[in-house]
Amino acid sequence: MKFIGITGGVGAGKSKILGYIKQHYLCEIYLADEVAHLVKQPGTECYKALLALLGPDVAAEDGQIDRQVMADRIFADPALLDKVNEIIHPAVRLFLLEKLEYAKKAGNVELFFVEAALLIETGYRSMVDEMWYVYAEEKIRRKRLSMFRGYSEEKISRIMSHQLSEERFRENCDFVIDNSGSFQESRRQIDRKLEAFTWQE
Repeated sequence: MKFIGITGGVGAGKSKILGYIKQHYLCEIYLADEVAHLVKQPGTECYKALLALLGPDVAAEDGQIDRQVMADRIFADPALLDKVNEIIHPAVRLFLLEKLEYAKKAGNVELFFVEAALLIETGYRSMVDEMWYVYAEEKIRRKRLSMFRGYSEEKISRIMSHQLSEERFRENCDFVIDNSGSFQESRRQIDRKLEAFTWQE
């Protein structure tokens, strides 16, 4: 079984690429943002550590951590961001490694994917067998974000300014999917790369 990380800038189309892979290959796919939400559920070690760091009132009435309150605390004290990441990122990695081991033992998938915009920055390069970069030209990414998410040009520029450059993505990745053109061409790139694995209708 191959463990693959998928990363890329905002608007590159990572979700659509993963949707195709999920439909046609024997795989498990985890989105790091969703896992981060799971590991800080009430009762977990991560949850307890976050309450100890940010204060018990960061929990909403339903017991869940209030994302807006957490964001406000971090905005008021930027040094807290590193401390929050030091709690959440190891918990996410542990969750994924446990799922990976379970998948290996079960033996019913050939590919195990984790997706996040920050995989390179958060040290996944040393964990995965391969790192894939979903690339799309900036003007196309901007058009997608404006059209499908309703983002303003200012918001798009702000998000992009905080992400890795194309050069950094490319130098840290083993395989590049150019998702600038038709999705049919993107599918051909994926199928060529995964031709050694089972394809299903």
